[in-house]
Amino acid sequence: MTNSSPNNSTPIALTIAGSDSGGGAGIQADLKAFSANGAYGASVITAITAQNTQAVTAVHPVPIDIVSAQIKAVLDDLNVQAIKIGMLFSSELVAAVFEALKDYQGYLVLDPVMIAKSGDALLQDEAIDALKSLLIPRANLITPNFPEANVLLNLPAQQAISEQQMQQHAQSLLALGADAVLLKGGHGDADICRDLLLGHEFAAKLFQAPRIATKNTHGTGCTYSSSIAAWLAKGVTLPEAVERAHRYLHTAIAKADQLTVGKGHGPVHHFHEIWR
Repeated sequence: MTNSSPNNSTPIALTIAGSDSGGGAGIQADLKAFSANGAYGASVITAITAQNTQAVTAVHPVPIDIVSAQIKAVLDDLNVQAIKIGMLFSSELVAAVFEALKDYQGYLVLDPVMIAKSGDALLQDEAIDALKSLLIPRANLITPNFPEANVLLNLPAQQAISEQQMQQHAQSLLALGADAVLLKGGHGDADICRDLLLGHEFAAKLFQAPRIATKNTHGTGCTYSSSIAAWLAKGVTLPEAVERAHRYLHTAIAKADQLTVGKGHGPVHHFHEIWR
């Protein structure tokens, strides 16, 4: 299930996610993060959103046969070493993606996207059970934030949790069947943001960084998971991929205010090392 590419081949990552017309999250953020982290990006669009930095005003799911056809077209031709899965919207789409990937042997990173930064729902309630029964057990890594973890574990909403609770939640998430879980602390309110990586084949690791005072954090979850996928496609271990992606994302957030994009939650600066 973890088939890395030969050293002389181009690292290729595929994103299966929704389109963000504002360019800050979804497919657009994933492709930017792939490129910024040195991987060629391919894409499968699962839904089209009318979206900007302030709100999601419409969602149009792509027909399931077209989603399946996109996946088949990419995997039939490209040597994809890692796949990032984001917005799937419906249980039917979850099932279709699961079926389309049944023979895939590379890395699978699942970001259980449920709510946009604006607060709009991106995953129907009935799709959550399908996600838990089909795709989470198939994933090498799942990357929920606190609110998503609460939904997956049927817990009441809570923003701040202790380190002990974080360990407990991560263990419970791991029991859902994935090889590893990265529980993200970006939705907390502490001065230090903590992410916990827990897996069956390596020791738990805590990633910490000072919380940055900015409203421009649109697309952070998409960017994080796709950056991890990019590094996995390049052949590094999962803990190293998370460490590199964590470092990249922290700087992308720190540089976000260099951009002036929209009137709401602006995007992180994906290309902070290339242009200013």
